[in-house]
Amino acid sequence: MIKKDNYKWVALSCTSLGALMAVLNGTSLLIALPNIMKGLHASLSIITWVLMGYMLAMTILVPSIGRIADMVGRKKLYVSGFAVFTVASILCSLSQTGLQLLIFRILQSIGGSLLVANSTSIVTDAFDKRELGKALGINGMVISVAAVIGPILGGFLVTFGGWRSIFYINVPIGILGTIWAGIQLKETMKIPEKQKFDFLGTFVFSFGMLSLLVALTLGAFGSWKNILVPVLFIIAIVLMTLFIYIENKTEQPMLDLRLFKIKIISFAYASTLLNGIARGAVTLMLTFFFQGIKGIDPLTAGMLLAPLAIAMMITSPISGYLSDKYGARILSTVGLLISGVGLLGMMTISATTSTLELTILMAIMGAGSGLFFTPNTSSVMNNVPEDKRGIAAGVRTMMNNGGNVLSIAISMAIIASSISPSAMQALFVGTQVGSQGIEINQFIHGLRTAFTISLICTLAAAVMSYMRGAQPDWEEEEQKDEKVAI
Repeated sequence: MIKKDNYKWVALSCTSLGALMAVLNGTSLLIALPNIMKGLHASLSIITWVLMGYMLAMTILVPSIGRIADMVGRKKLYVSGFAVFTVASILCSLSQTGLQLLIFRILQSIGGSLLVANSTSIVTDAFDKRELGKALGINGMVISVAAVIGPILGGFLVTFGGWRSIFYINVPIGILGTIWAGIQLKETMKIPEKQKFDFLGTFVFSFGMLSLLVALTLGAFGSWKNILVPVLFIIAIVLMTLFIYIENKTEQPMLDLRLFKIKIISFAYASTLLNGIARGAVTLMLTFFFQGIKGIDPLTAGMLLAPLAIAMMITSPISGYLSDKYGARILSTVGLLISGVGLLGMMTISATTSTLELTILMAIMGAGSGLFFTPNTSSVMNNVPEDKRGIAAGVRTMMNNGGNVLSIAISMAIIASSISPSAMQALFVGTQVGSQGIEINQFIHGLRTAFTISLICTLAAAVMSYMRGAQPDWEEEEQKDEKVAI
């Protein structure tokens, strides 16, 4: 039996293992895309959706899964996430066509959603609120480590084991995670009685978000002139308006909109969304620069992005520790401003910019991101009651992923307008190495424009972060036995 004092670290080990598996899979898959395209004789559109479909599905699913976790408990869903992700990885490795791989990746995203939607809540349940920042910082450090080694591992696996080995590596980790979490995790929250799931609200929300995200994706990777794009945007607006109406009238809504009336939470969500828009496409843009302008091969280009993750790995646990002592407001805001300094430098990027200069700028951005993410997440989770932690974590993930999708859509549209379609396709799948087919001046102008938009969003996120106000005095709150009730 695990002693009560040690359980929090066991819970953290379970969530860190899940994060390690998910991030390793995502970063190593990027390296394997050209090989997958050739091996399955798949079209660019299918490969595009193999990459984006996972992100879209997760963005849609996590709020609903968070709500279900608040109703039935987190352990069983989290353990199921490990199992589903593992089985889906096996199926992905057995795919014979691009369409099969896309379907199995969507199944994999269900497992990933079950893990992501419950990970932060499990850590929050296990740790005292005065230690939550430290715990989330450790989780962030594990994610950063996975982001560093993912491209390297992916390159090694593809070279010596083929693209299918990218999915094989998930199997032992997934089996270990399923067994470890199943044995060691406890259901610490009190399961509420007489709960009802909001099927109508969930249905309307899911299709509204799907319409919005597909419209953005079609615009980014297809054409903004496609008639489906405005139609889907209109459908999204109608459905999301209807969703707000339904949630305000439902006794037990899927998404309790009163969460957004809590100032600290609403501004933390706003800064998360804006930061996602600012940062979501940065690594993709830099990969394009390394490959398209510097003529660096895809694997090396991926490895050159390591300073971003390494800096985050260093600052995440530090910012978590400091946020437990001093709150999230100043740390998160300063982190965003530091990221802004890095983006300001990126706005001056040119064909002659050295790798050393980019390394320094990436390290600045990564350090700022590490300072922002952990305190900001802690700020959300520390200010909701236990029975709302699942949906609170799910909405935070949705905001971050939604921002990333929007960021990629904006940046891809800018870049696509500056180079030929064939060069754009080759860049995306990693077969474009060198500037053949690329108008260098136009391409650089497009990158600068994308980084300028990122800087503006980062500064807006910093304003939102600061406006959240000061963290409550926990001792005073406990003495008065006051906690925000929703």
